[in-house]
Amino acid sequence: MKIGAYYSHLNGFEWIQYHHKDMWDEIVGVIGSIDLSKYMTKVSKEKTKMGNLLYSPGELNQIIKEGFAKLGWYESRTNYWVTDDYDLITKTMHLPEADQKAEIEKAGKIPIRSYNQTDFVKNRIAVEVQFGKYSFIAYDLFVKHLAFFVGNTIELGIEILPMKSMQALMSSGPGYYEGALYDLARQGRGVPSVPLILIGVEP
Repeated sequence: MKIGAYYSHLNGFEWIQYHHKDMWDEIVGVIGSIDLSKYMTKVSKEKTKMGNLLYSPGELNQIIKEGFAKLGWYESRTNYWVTDDYDLITKTMHLPEADQKAEIEKAGKIPIRSYNQTDFVKNRIAVEVQFGKYSFIAYDLFVKHLAFFVGNTIELGIEILPMKSMQALMSSGPGYYEGALYDLARQGRGVPSVPLILIGVEP
């Protein structure tokens, strides 16, 4: 597998090249180490692809996870509390987790526990690998990476997606690089307000 294209949002690529070029080299190395031919194991049940062998997202995610784990990348999870009052949420979101709950209860509201989780983090860089449903891509780009950035957990978010040439050999659910790039472009240059690198991979 190789990088077919990438897009630097708010100078994300320039940031990693200046501050952590070694991290970029690790990401490129993990991607390049995967022999896609080993993971075309999913037998399609879709009408238009019935019986065809397709890339298995589950197996690909697992081998990518193992590759990053060997290099010291780890999963990160941030817990927090929400409620139905906008002003109260903005007041509590930057407090420690326990204090968030206490403040919400003090205001007479019901605290609801929630969390953000990202696949791989190292040196304040978050990497998401998205071979699943296309709707998850927008959540990663416009919610998850932004939340970790605003929370001062990361400086850069990276989203790894299949190019259309690879997605065509998968089930119909996954999104693809070119579509995500369009979604970023139509929001304007400053949205979302977090440095990102969108990476498209292909055979």
